[in-house]
Amino acid sequence: MQRVETGPVSTARFIVPVLFTVTIFISASLLFFVQPLFAKIVLPQIGGAPAVWTTAMLFFQSVLIGGYLYAHLVTRYLPVWAQLFLHLLLWGAALFFLPLAIPEGWQFAAERSAVVQTLVLFALGVGLPFGVLSANAPLIQSWYARSDGPSADDPYFLYGASNLGSLIALLGFPLVAEPLLGARRIGELWALGFVTFGAFLLICGLLVLRGPNARAARAEGAAGPITAGQVGWWLLLSFVPSSMMLAVTTKISTDLGAVPLVWVVPLSLYLLSFVLTFAKRPIGASPVLRLLYLIALGGLGAAFAGLTGGHLDVWGAAGLVLAFFVVALFGHARLYAERPDGRHLTVFYLVMSVGGALGGIFNSILAPILFNTLAEGGVTVLLAAVLILSRAMRPTRALALKGAALGLIAVVPIVVMTRVYGVDDWLTLRLTMFALAGGVAIWFRHQLPAAAISMGIVTGISLYEMPSGDVFRDRSFFGTHRVMEADGMRQYVNGTTIHGSEKLADFGRDRPEPQLYYHRNAPMARVLGSPVGQRAKRVGIVGLGVGALACYSQPGQDWTFYEIDAAVDRIARNPAYFTFLSACAPDMTTRLGDARVVLSQEGGEAPYDILVIDAYGSDAVPMHLTTLEAMELYMGRLAPDGLLIYHISNRYYAIDRPLGRSAAALGLTARIEEYDGNADRDPGDIGSRVVMIARDEGVFGPLAADPRWRVLRSDGGPVWTDDFANLLSVLN
Repeated sequence: MQRVETGPVSTARFIVPVLFTVTIFISASLLFFVQPLFAKIVLPQIGGAPAVWTTAMLFFQSVLIGGYLYAHLVTRYLPVWAQLFLHLLLWGAALFFLPLAIPEGWQFAAERSAVVQTLVLFALGVGLPFGVLSANAPLIQSWYARSDGPSADDPYFLYGASNLGSLIALLGFPLVAEPLLGARRIGELWALGFVTFGAFLLICGLLVLRGPNARAARAEGAAGPITAGQVGWWLLLSFVPSSMMLAVTTKISTDLGAVPLVWVVPLSLYLLSFVLTFAKRPIGASPVLRLLYLIALGGLGAAFAGLTGGHLDVWGAAGLVLAFFVVALFGHARLYAERPDGRHLTVFYLVMSVGGALGGIFNSILAPILFNTLAEGGVTVLLAAVLILSRAMRPTRALALKGAALGLIAVVPIVVMTRVYGVDDWLTLRLTMFALAGGVAIWFRHQLPAAAISMGIVTGISLYEMPSGDVFRDRSFFGTHRVMEADGMRQYVNGTTIHGSEKLADFGRDRPEPQLYYHRNAPMARVLGSPVGQRAKRVGIVGLGVGALACYSQPGQDWTFYEIDAAVDRIARNPAYFTFLSACAPDMTTRLGDARVVLSQEGGEAPYDILVIDAYGSDAVPMHLTTLEAMELYMGRLAPDGLLIYHISNRYYAIDRPLGRSAAALGLTARIEEYDGNADRDPGDIGSRVVMIARDEGVFGPLAADPRWRVLRSDGGPVWTDDFANLLSVLN
């Protein structure tokens, strides 16, 4: 009869996995909390320029890889007691960085590299605490493999607990912590959590030191070497879900706009897929999941190729997210199935982190440089279809060459139709593409890898050759830029938002008529055309668009635009696209960069008589431009009788609420007009919402007596500051 362990021994074996699970859970929660927390702390100082944010993400990804590399090296070359001593020493050193804050004396210098300054700021402010946390997932699992806990010979289930902690932190910061607490208070609680984590880390280390190491020694002795093929396979299996998550997020935010928390859902499902696959009872790559995976790839491929229509609707976005989740589940299930034994655990996680980071680098940094459309989604689908299925379905060199050769031959009719005969009918070209792709699929019906490569080439080249109908198309780190024509209008579209429009009939006129938010009947035009606007000497505009407001400038006025995206400035100044600037104000200055940072560095310049904050025309809210401190900065750049104007038209947010609170807190007077427009009579006359703020009621002049402008008072809610701002509270 088998003896059943009871008493202290069985209790200890139960406590060990609980303690390790809690420790790795706390570590992951702190890791995912610190990224948005520190970004919120430094945002007012560094702004929202693309170089800043891509550099910040590069910093976090690089440190994460560094943490995994550190875990691999210490577990390989140091005994457990030395690992514990070193890690606790680093944890203790990280306590001197708490609570998290901008290092004393640090200031952003416009003349120096933003990339270098951002890296230095993050390194000095959060580098060591983040680095200590980054190493814990592989390090703690390695320690558990040396304990006498259940499943010590296969500790990968702890990675599921790690990702569960990440998931809860991901949802908890924007949904709970940020709405209830300011950044300073969150930072204090985070510091308390970091101290608590140290205590659990010490307990786990002592349990390992007191436990037997025979199991680990036997596992290490039996382990075989890792091959280059395994490493490459792990890289691909981790790259595809990471890249697909970002591609889906970009696609949804482009087609539907920056819907509140749009990035949270794909990232949450990405983490959930790890929780479900890296577990004691994992979801494996079953035949059912394989079938769903193939269906999901078909749907994703169709969406990224534009075969489902020009833009997604809400249901289409939901389907896209669901398809991504299936791909993430399948990819991570295959990754879990390919995991090595305990000896190579840290190498496995190191390669995983590199693969995930490569997905981020490809989508966030390389794709905007390489493509002028959202092509990275289609590229990732092709990688997933060709390389992520099964070993038997991977293409050999011969099959790859055959597929590529037939694909290049099959696509020739499309090239001839577009380049030789000038065919531009969308339906004809799409039907031809489908026929050609179907033909190569039938030809290689028994050789799936070759069929996939051939169909990918036909589809990719065909879509590239097909005319888009746009006058101009480009892409920057801020999104896609399109100049198109519709209903007698030349329009500039960023994502799904029209940022400017000009009548085609106005091209060649001395002074074209502004349209949409800036129509003659709209409040922005009436303010700039009022006596207040006419007597202004210096005017500042934050947000260039296509430069339509320039046509309200008066002789002798000095106008300056502030624009964060250089691509927008190039579009607005090119008379082949729009003529507002070239016709009305060709000598106006554009100062590139984050407006708050640039304005804060211009304190010595002559004040503005009018300052317009026109940064809310899309679906997002730049909160660092909306806080009390930001309003104080704007008022500091205005003359005593200056006028501050906010254009706050927005699909999702009632931005007048925080503005009313800040104005009341600063003792300012504010008015708001919500203009309905008259689009039935004039398509260019659409609704808009504008707030004007001044130190004294008399600054408004005749506008104060206009009944369309009503007094904007505080609603009694909390004032938005750099420390506290609750975006969810102002949802319409």
